[in-house]
Amino acid sequence: MPSKIVLLPGDGIGPEVAAATVELLNALALELEFEEHVFGGASIDAHGVALTDETLDACRAAAAVLLAAVGGPKWDTTDPARPRPEQGLLGLRKALGLFANLRPVRPQPSLYDASPLKREIIEGTDMLVVRELTGGIYFGEKTRSDDAASDQCAYTRQEIERIARVGFEAARGRRGRMTSVDKANVLETSRLWRQVVRELHAADYADVELEHALVDSTAMALVTEPSRFDVIVTENMFGDILSDEAATLTGSLGMLPSASLAGSSGTGAPGVFEPVHGSAPDIAGQGIANPLAMFLSAALMLRHGLGLAAEAAAVESAVDAALADGLRTRDLGGAAGTREATRAVLSHL
Repeated sequence: MPSKIVLLPGDGIGPEVAAATVELLNALALELEFEEHVFGGASIDAHGVALTDETLDACRAAAAVLLAAVGGPKWDTTDPARPRPEQGLLGLRKALGLFANLRPVRPQPSLYDASPLKREIIEGTDMLVVRELTGGIYFGEKTRSDDAASDQCAYTRQEIERIARVGFEAARGRRGRMTSVDKANVLETSRLWRQVVRELHAADYADVELEHALVDSTAMALVTEPSRFDVIVTENMFGDILSDEAATLTGSLGMLPSASLAGSSGTGAPGVFEPVHGSAPDIAGQGIANPLAMFLSAALMLRHGLGLAAEAAAVESAVDAALADGLRTRDLGGAAGTREATRAVLSHL
């Protein structure tokens, strides 16, 4: 029986890179069935909300969810009563219990010169940012008046422990090092975070090398010595900021995939797999969007969502080979459009 994949093209360049990714996945000749739903700004236009009950039910019933991009200036608003595309994303993560976001950052040697950092700084960089996704300030109680506003940041021991376990387990399968990032010199949530991570390390993960780091010093180290990191685990807002900063190492946000999971494989909850980049409405419809982050997100879906490690590796190798052969989209300093990039990767698949 085919595995059902819910496809959420979303907004801006989303439909373009989503269509290219379906073509790529079909080339693998797997038993996949795609079911497309509107999401984000497109859903606001059609239904008045960023995530409908029908779309959420379809996602719950799927083997995995493949999401392209959401948002755009059309739906930007500071009015708390009006819907925003990002509300659909937060709602989907919360409803599916997707508390762990994985963002691998591995600059391709063929793209070292596309990075804003010197080659000698980024050479050998291979890290995984593990971001807690359903707690912290983004989901805390919010207040707003004409003269004041507040956002509560709260974490429980259970929330910290479960994301720390994802980080420790990932480190065990990599180079055995984990950096836990917080702001324990100022924030009580960070002091609890550091305490729980330290206790879990002593009890279950003493074989993993653990260091604690403050978020500001980590932000500096990401652009001065990124190759020293293996796994970074941190809370929601810090992870959002640091993972986007780490994305610059690759030379373009158009190269970064992500996976949002309900813990380790086998939980039964479908994961959401999406590129890190936004909807880029300024280039939508021009056929020049870089689809590679979406391709690599599909590879994460194959590996973590469907248990197809060999097929995931085939997609990643095809992307690597296409880049080594000289493929460069406009964000990477070249002239290739979405179609040309797709053909280049397919030729190496």
